[in-house]
Amino acid sequence: MNGFPFAIVGFDLDGTLLDTLGDLAAAVNHTLAQMDRAPLAEAAVRPMIGRGAKHMLEEGLRASGGVPDGAVEGLYPELLRFYEAHIAVHSRPFPGVVAALDGLDALGVRTAVVTNKLEGLARQLLGGLDLADRMATIIGGDTVGARKPSPEPIRAMIERCGGGRAVFIGDSIYDVMAAKHAGVPSVAVSFGFLDRPAGELGADHVIDHFDELVPLLARL
Repeated sequence: MNGFPFAIVGFDLDGTLLDTLGDLAAAVNHTLAQMDRAPLAEAAVRPMIGRGAKHMLEEGLRASGGVPDGAVEGLYPELLRFYEAHIAVHSRPFPGVVAALDGLDALGVRTAVVTNKLEGLARQLLGGLDLADRMATIIGGDTVGARKPSPEPIRAMIERCGGGRAVFIGDSIYDVMAAKHAGVPSVAVSFGFLDRPAGELGADHVIDHFDELVPLLARL
């Protein structure tokens, strides 16, 4: 391990590893169009991301005119269908992600993804961007029967990676809470899909660019 203090580095997906806003907003707006609703700006969709697609759809309905009875359950399959068919049109790794993963690989660190996105969609998205094979495990919102902010997905990540000291990187209060409840340090990214300033998430550390990650972790 070359003296590096962490055996496992876990990442949230949307808004942390990947900028997926364009594709998620497109899926929301496609679904809203089924109800003849006007599209939402990407800036309006941004804070809706982080608790899974069903929550995002519900918030999109609320922001565009209200949530009729049964609308979320009725429209959710169409949102998933559209998103799966257009999952990586605009989505890209945030600047510095690939170099950070390269640096962690060189140190013998196991990397993982823990997301509230469905595991199948997470694997499809990461695979489409040639990142899936770099992860020791990928845990989705439907993988272990619990979602962030529950600590169970983080605990499952550590177990599946073979144990050892872990740290978790994310962009939401759910990421920070999951890490804290699992007893691992947290790092917030200031460029993610934030619903508040990164410094207010309660993370142990904040980074403004992925170039800062490996040097920060080396000091902890």
